Amino acid sequence: MIKGLRTAIYPVADLAAAKAWYESVFGVAPYFDQPFYVGFSVGGFELGLLPDGTPGTSGSLVYWGVDDIEGEVARIVALGATIHGAIQDVGGGIRTVELADPYGNLLCLIDNPHFDPSAVR
Repeated sequence: MIKGLRTAIYPVADLAAAKAWYESVFGVAPYFDQPFYVGFSVGGFELGLLPDGTPGTSGSLVYWGVDDIEGEVARIVALGATIHGAIQDVGGGIRTVELADPYGNLLCLIDNPHFDPSAVR
């Protein structure tokens, strides 16, 4: 039985720079910090950074939940991301956006009023 999202791993070429950038984006320090992997706990889920990887925008899309999508886009763009795909209303009051991090990966956000945190296990 699949229990839901646990970890999103982004490959990065410069681990130190990516670690600092994601620490700024998510407002948390890594809980696991080794030369071979850096892990952040973000709202009960994990963002992992894998060094010496090849970032890209053609792989899996992972969406991180937000309550104020416009505000978060402005904040993360100010930190160095670029807009890869504009904010879209995908129906049912759900809005998404695709941002490109400074390392070439997609950082996607979702504002989903139907998300039930009590269903996370």
